[in-house]
Amino acid sequence: MDDLARQRLMPVLYAGVFLGALDTSVIGPAIPALKTVFGVDNRQVGLVTLVFILCSLPATAVLSSLGDRWGRRTVFVLSVLTFALGSLLVALASSFWMLLLGRAVQGVGSGGIIPTASATIGDVLPHQAQGRALGLVGAVYGMAFVIGPPLAAGMLLLADWRWIFLINLPLALAVAYFGLRRLPARLPDHPPGGALDSVGIALVVGLLASLALGINRVLDDWLGLLIWPWLLATVPLWVLALVRHERGQQHPVVPLQLFASKRLVLAYLLTVGGGLGMGGVAFLTSLTTLAYGLTPAQAGLALLPLVLGSMVGSMGAGRSLNRQGPRRLIALGFSLLSMGSVGVLWTVSGWLGFVLASIPLGLGLGVIVGGALRSIALAEAAPTARGAAQGLINIATAVGTLSATACISAWADLGGGELQGFLSAYLGLAIILCCMLWIALTLPGDRCHPSGTSAA
Repeated sequence: MDDLARQRLMPVLYAGVFLGALDTSVIGPAIPALKTVFGVDNRQVGLVTLVFILCSLPATAVLSSLGDRWGRRTVFVLSVLTFALGSLLVALASSFWMLLLGRAVQGVGSGGIIPTASATIGDVLPHQAQGRALGLVGAVYGMAFVIGPPLAAGMLLLADWRWIFLINLPLALAVAYFGLRRLPARLPDHPPGGALDSVGIALVVGLLASLALGINRVLDDWLGLLIWPWLLATVPLWVLALVRHERGQQHPVVPLQLFASKRLVLAYLLTVGGGLGMGGVAFLTSLTTLAYGLTPAQAGLALLPLVLGSMVGSMGAGRSLNRQGPRRLIALGFSLLSMGSVGVLWTVSGWLGFVLASIPLGLGLGVIVGGALRSIALAEAAPTARGAAQGLINIATAVGTLSATACISAWADLGGGELQGFLSAYLGLAIILCCMLWIALTLPGDRCHPSGTSAA
């Protein structure tokens, strides 16, 4: 693939990442309208997000692995079109259950977009250009979270809630069209697709569903029973069954050779830590309203420096990745995250002190998602397992985010939902992030990489 073809390809990948990330952030402003239209309560409407997550996580593992066998173009375009179909089903939903079906289909499509785009970067770009491209993936992902809520709120003022999802259709069709034209069909060193590992897929679905439902405890609320400890207790059993099955597979859903690399295993652990930091952001508005008496709107504005810092950190980390190496950037990211997490606890400094502390917090998040961890996955994985390696990055991030939101909310509830409960929860998060900094410092040294693979 020549330089001109690469330049034409990259906007398609970035647009796909933006599309997949946007629908995670636009759903928040639509929740009140969905409750009114479908006559559901807060517990029921929470299924709109839960169904998306439960379908996205297994789809990420499966589709990213299939991309290694079927080719990136096939899986990328299929994922985008599946996402578009889900958006259409949501927009046309005449009942709450049809809405949930649409969100499930959206989740499946979304699960394949970002890891396939990241793996494609490793396939077609030379090593010296991958860092900047991966940094832009992180920046685009962050931008979608920034733009999503105000975009959805603005559309609700001008039109019906359904247009929040209908607007996905022209963008998705454009991304699918240009994806067919510009993504390479298959690289020479990628094997043809073999028999589908249906048992492995079932085991991955069971593992990730048990993990997600155990972390967020939604079944406990629905059934009025204590179920989450039992769900989490089954996770090691699912893992053992998956490992035993995948060892004998020629085309496993989760290539076990990825875990033979200590550097890659530590990268996945650090990715969970980055997800914990991302999940911690969700309750900062609650902390500011309790600590400083801000309104929800004012609390949202107080987080703007964090959001902008995240975008700057992501792009800056991507540009400096080749020069500094992943280990230094990851250590810097967790240093900033730890500093910011401790700073937001210092409530005696007032809301201005909170805003100042949120800047290193945002910069740290941006650095962590700015491509360093993904670059390790690209470097350590064989070309035939790049998609699977990138999919595990997405899954690790989601596990961290879910864990942070569940643990912070539970700890805050133990404190009666008051300020002290949130401060205790964020103190625990700051301690964990400091531990992640120590792990980052133990990462094996950065390796020299060959030039990227050229696609035919």
